Amino acid sequence: MTLMRHWIVGPGALGRLVALRLAGTAEVTLIARRTLPAEQTLITPAHAALVFRVGVARIDALPSTIPDAVHLTTKAHGAEAAHDALADHLPDGVPLVLWQNGFACQPRLSERHAGPVLCATTTEGAHVQDDARVTHAGHGHTFLGSLDDRHRALAAQLADVLSSAGLPAEAVDDIRRRLWRKLAVNAAINPLVARFGIRNGELRDAPFRPRVEALLAELAPILSAEGIAPPHGEGITGWRRLVWQVVEATAANRASMLQDVQAGRLTEHEAILAPLLAAAKRHGLAAPGLADHLAALRARADALAQPTGGC
Repeated sequence: MTLMRHWIVGPGALGRLVALRLAGTAEVTLIARRTLPAEQTLITPAHAALVFRVGVARIDALPSTIPDAVHLTTKAHGAEAAHDALADHLPDGVPLVLWQNGFACQPRLSERHAGPVLCATTTEGAHVQDDARVTHAGHGHTFLGSLDDRHRALAAQLADVLSSAGLPAEAVDDIRRRLWRKLAVNAAINPLVARFGIRNGELRDAPFRPRVEALLAELAPILSAEGIAPPHGEGITGWRRLVWQVVEATAANRASMLQDVQAGRLTEHEAILAPLLAAAKRHGLAAPGLADHLAALRARADALAQPTGGC
């Protein structure tokens, strides 16, 4: 059966990109905490403006129809609460696709959800312009798979659906390793650009390049201890090649964590940095740079949570 009815839960840049690409070939409902305009515009990498009408709903007033797949595209720190709001409205067996960065909510939701769970990792680039417009900033590639290497047919089927909709995708049997690779790249890039307010390409310059290299020196032994190898090369040499390739390819980008900081939103620091520090602790490895970034970003999150006062 082709997956024809999709709920997209989380209307950020990635969620709306997935929703509007799928809207050309499937029935799509965009679900948020507030009602969004049904008419949505996608700005393509070629600068064309494509207009789609999609279903819209609030997460506290879900549609009565049952979806063929639910795509959870919230930030990592909101994923479990969003799933809790959905769970009682979904019959057992509805597939769930997790699009979060990091490696925090994925194992927990894979156990909790009463149906197949796939994890997705993507290099598609997007940013939101307003409530009715999202820009597909750059083409990428998406990998899909389950943490327990089940549901291969479902992963292949959904990869075909995404590919046909203009989001090239591939089903894989090593999604855990791919999630950890992206986690490593995010950990080497995102905290630095978020804390110092710079674009990715500025990491190539002093004083930031030595900071990236210092993080790579911490990350390489942690990942090795977890059995995660870089895609090309070995040890720190392989991780260095991967991270600097990403920096070069995304030099003009404002990383998602920087966008969150500039918008006054919470960042995904826990999902990206905490699993690495937990792994370092398990293996008796020091990671002072990663710990410093996590402490700084936690302090920022605490400040955001404080009332601002005033009259």
